[in-house]
Amino acid sequence: MDGLLAAIEQWIPVEVLIHLTIISLISFIASLAIIPVILIRLPHDYFDISVPRHWMKNHHPILRIFGLIAKNMLGGIFLLAGFIMLFLPGQGILTMLIGLSFIDFPRKRLLEARIIEQPMILRTINTMRQRYKKPPLTL
Repeated sequence: MDGLLAAIEQWIPVEVLIHLTIISLISFIASLAIIPVILIRLPHDYFDISVPRHWMKNHHPILRIFGLIAKNMLGGIFLLAGFIMLFLPGQGILTMLIGLSFIDFPRKRLLEARIIEQPMILRTINTMRQRYKKPPLTL
């Protein structure tokens, strides 16, 4: 074990490893708190591709542009954090799914539907929603 630690320290300084550990713990705790809140607050038909979505439809165009930029940046942060959580503690897949839901790109809704229709993911989310008396997600 000491040999492995020495090899790692040769490439990555100890201070960086300590910072990565602290960031990992904070992101793990934050994901445990934030992810369920977001998944519970989603409308039950959010992943139904036949239901149109219009974000900030009734707002001023400039406000809508700034909102879209902020939403896409937040989505990128969630996507990156979810990818990192695949290797560190945290709910990586769910965090990445939330990140994807914030980002706008062509055929996004089809990708979201494909991810969410995986039995294990859908069952996990619907169990969480059931605890808070929310209807299950419909696809």
